[in-house]
Amino acid sequence: MDDIDRFLKEDLGKEGDITSESLFKSEDGCAEIIAKDDCIVAGLEETRIVFERTGAEAELQANDGDFVKKNTTVFKVKGPVRSILKGERLALNILGRMSGIATETKKLVDVCKKINPNVTIAATRKTTPGFRKYEKKAVVIGGGESHRFGLYDAVMIKDNHLKVIGSVEEAIQSVNKKIHNKIIEIEVENEKDALTAARLNVDVIMLDNFDSKKGKKIAKKIRQENSNTRIEVSGGITQKNIEEYASFADRISLGYLTHSIKNKDFSLEIK
Repeated sequence: MDDIDRFLKEDLGKEGDITSESLFKSEDGCAEIIAKDDCIVAGLEETRIVFERTGAEAELQANDGDFVKKNTTVFKVKGPVRSILKGERLALNILGRMSGIATETKKLVDVCKKINPNVTIAATRKTTPGFRKYEKKAVVIGGGESHRFGLYDAVMIKDNHLKVIGSVEEAIQSVNKKIHNKIIEIEVENEKDALTAARLNVDVIMLDNFDSKKGKKIAKKIRQENSNTRIEVSGGITQKNIEEYASFADRISLGYLTHSIKNKDFSLEIK
């Protein structure tokens, strides 16, 4: 059982769509999914799988990553009416969530790339349990990057680690002894720790909750100390101030891309 099967099971339980099954027998129909907002559409591939699993035939009218205007048909589906209605809400939920994330990501990418063509916009692990893969995929569709997927694929030394272990030096040295061939990143909250981390040759230094002026000054000092270390900024960054960080950061990570985005609206209309 994969994710789509689990999502369908959540909606259908053991008894299925009791409303449609009590109303219809073998009637066939066709339907269109229509965007109700201008957006970067994302989640079409997942939508196709949903309807295939319910027994309908799917036909994409757009591709993930396309910009579509309001009232654009992005998807057509045909087959037994019961099969169409069985997948309707799951398909619309996926499309709405992923398209909202992709659209916001693209907006930020376009703003920042005008200032610094090399900066990237990244997701975080602040995701919906069970839906992380799709939220991070939506960020990538919008032109951003996934960042680390979980606790297992990159080292991220954070404030609570440092409170227990005692110092930046001890934390980095301990990790270097045990971890190989993985990205090592450290989150810092002051200039001293940032420069210490740079001297110890970590891959990424995250400047956490710095205002843009202070962040820019520290970023310059980090690069003087170690030009190979990437500089990430995070914390307190919004649409309103992101341009101030784009000029000096290599990567900007924003939790709100996956935890506070408003879904885009789509509807399924049977013809």
